[in-house]
Amino acid sequence: MKMKKSLLAICLSAGLLASLPAVSLADVNIVPQDISAAPAIPASALQQLQWTPIDQSKTQSTDLSIAGQRLSAGDITGPVAAYSVPANIGELNITLTSEVKNNGVFAPNVLVLDQNLTPAAYFPSSYFTYQEPGVMSADRLEGVIKLTPALGQQKVYLLVFTTNKDTQQTTKMLDPAKAYAKGTGNAVPDIPDPIARHTTDGLLKVKVKTSSSSSILVGPLFGSSGPGPVTVGNTAAPTTTYVAPAAVATTATVAATAPAAPAKKSEPVLSDTETYFNQAIKDAVAKGDVDKALKLLDEAERLGSTSARKTFISSVKGKG
Repeated sequence: MKMKKSLLAICLSAGLLASLPAVSLADVNIVPQDISAAPAIPASALQQLQWTPIDQSKTQSTDLSIAGQRLSAGDITGPVAAYSVPANIGELNITLTSEVKNNGVFAPNVLVLDQNLTPAAYFPSSYFTYQEPGVMSADRLEGVIKLTPALGQQKVYLLVFTTNKDTQQTTKMLDPAKAYAKGTGNAVPDIPDPIARHTTDGLLKVKVKTSSSSSILVGPLFGSSGPGPVTVGNTAAPTTTYVAPAAVATTATVAATAPAAPAKKSEPVLSDTETYFNQAIKDAVAKGDVDKALKLLDEAERLGSTSARKTFISSVKGKG
């Protein structure tokens, strides 16, 4: 099936820092693409927020008591943080950290939105688990969000907030004496661990990295028949594309532009070239490198391929 120009589906998976020895994983069963538990936020309220661009080369720090914004919706309480992330740089590994300060910590929830500010995934506060302090890190709540924006996405938006329910809960930390004993191999003292109360503000840190690791494919990317996983984003061509306001702007701007399909050559591509690209696409999908497969698809169509898109779709569905 031919993909529409403005495909808004997002392939995504969610992971925690399981590779780090100090990580404590939460016993939760979270389906990020199930946004039914997320607070309902009017589109007009989202468009009034100032979305802070994330620089991939830096860690973005936000002191919510100073730079937080106000948003009145559902059970949301206190200031929120709003970020925009480039969606055309490949698969995204987004690490969100909320540091404990003065025995208080902001319990983050994250609503992921596509380029038109349509909710695409929801990560509740239970997803961001307590991590013990390290040599270069403090007590914190932390989680990693993995996203693979589909072809045509220009930006992904992250709304970080806490709720009244979250502020009624606490986080059990590790006593520094216990941490020291564990680190030195000594007997761990039998003393109570400190408790961090959940607050309405705090210090957030966001780090974005690109990755070629495999991500779970969510939804019938290009509109398949029959039942399937939840589709993230609207597969119909949008009438408008949201453009985040500049830092000094006070009103949202809407541009009636849609991502253009790659320009194709008028003459047919050589058979050997078409075969090469089709095989390369199959190999990339088989290895879980969806980002590379999308780039190959784009280049093949620029050269005039008429079968690369079909090859990509069938490969993604496991029929390649």
